[in-house]
Amino acid sequence: MLEFLACSLITILPDFLVRRYLQGKRLGHEINLFTVWYELRWGITACAILTIVLLAAIFFYHPTTSNVSNLFRTVSVLPEEGGRVKEVYTRNNSFVRAGEPLFKLDDSVELAEVYTATKRLSEVDANILGSKSSLSAAIAREQEAHGILAQARNELKRGRDLYKRNPDAITLQKLDSLQNHLVSKEGAFKAAVAERDLADVTLNTTLPATRNRVVAELEEAEARLAKKTVYAGFSGTLEQFLLEPGDITSPILRPAGIIVPETSGRGKFIAGFRQITAPVLKKGMFAEIACSSKPFKIIPMYIEEIQDVIPSGQFRPGDRLVDPLDLAKPGTILVTLNELYEGDTVDIPPGSKCIANAYTDSHDLIATGELSGAGEIYFHAVDTLGVVHAILLRLQALILPVQILVLSGH
Repeated sequence: MLEFLACSLITILPDFLVRRYLQGKRLGHEINLFTVWYELRWGITACAILTIVLLAAIFFYHPTTSNVSNLFRTVSVLPEEGGRVKEVYTRNNSFVRAGEPLFKLDDSVELAEVYTATKRLSEVDANILGSKSSLSAAIAREQEAHGILAQARNELKRGRDLYKRNPDAITLQKLDSLQNHLVSKEGAFKAAVAERDLADVTLNTTLPATRNRVVAELEEAEARLAKKTVYAGFSGTLEQFLLEPGDITSPILRPAGIIVPETSGRGKFIAGFRQITAPVLKKGMFAEIACSSKPFKIIPMYIEEIQDVIPSGQFRPGDRLVDPLDLAKPGTILVTLNELYEGDTVDIPPGSKCIANAYTDSHDLIATGELSGAGEIYFHAVDTLGVVHAILLRLQALILPVQILVLSGH
């Protein structure tokens, strides 16, 4: 409507003035309600054409969209294993910090496993102490057997020396007895050494390995026990958290609630512009938004990112061929808008529905001096048309409460 009124000032109004004052045609006679089209046909036609051209230029170079929202992510509160709720530490709609406990599942089985593993560890430690004593005893027996073996060797040596000097001083039977005694003591010494080696292996290899295994079992049991307490993974607001002791929750069938991270959806808005505006949308373009949750406020923004694919064209391989007819719904150019001045959007709740305008700025292109005179005039005019769109956005912001509260019928 504003564009039509502006265009009529340079088309219909001059045509009317010419016919009224130069040609002498009178209102209510030559110019009346029935002859207005015929009398003002040139002005009306020129106004309609100029209005269409103006609207096309405005909406192309300064695109607008009503598909704008500050999207936010949610994090499901899920236990790693299903179970029955034993304790609940917080309540719904409360703010939780990362690492804060939320609830605990029944952990009687895990507590029993931890207790059993602890007792096994105590038993192994006691065996290690006993094995140290056994090793000390085995070393003592080895030393004793070594002394007895040395004495047997000396007795056999003295007997042989005595036999060489005087064969009648000792009998061959006695020498055989000393020889057998030495063999017996050598066997006893080897047995003592083997006993000492066994005690050493038990103390330094077998029992430490057993202890490590029991410690691993204890740590595994403690880990399973720790999983029974569910903690907040992010700082944020806890929503839809209605657990009570005795409820059953599962990581697959029944989440316990949802956490909305405190920084999610703040400062950034996602906008979907029509595909025809792709040539003019650039990173760094200035934009403005107006939101239903904050009426009468225009917030300056800028385009931070532009998604280089159109979501409507995505597909997942399956057992059916893709038919383009199924993709008849046109997709949009996904754009991320960030606040130009920090804190402007802090009072806009995440998920708000907004409208946005983006404004083409040709100043740098004109400043290069590469354009002709007509080109400079054209792009100056394009930039000037952004004022019209800014006015339209402000009018939309003014009538938005009326449209929602009165004209929507809800």
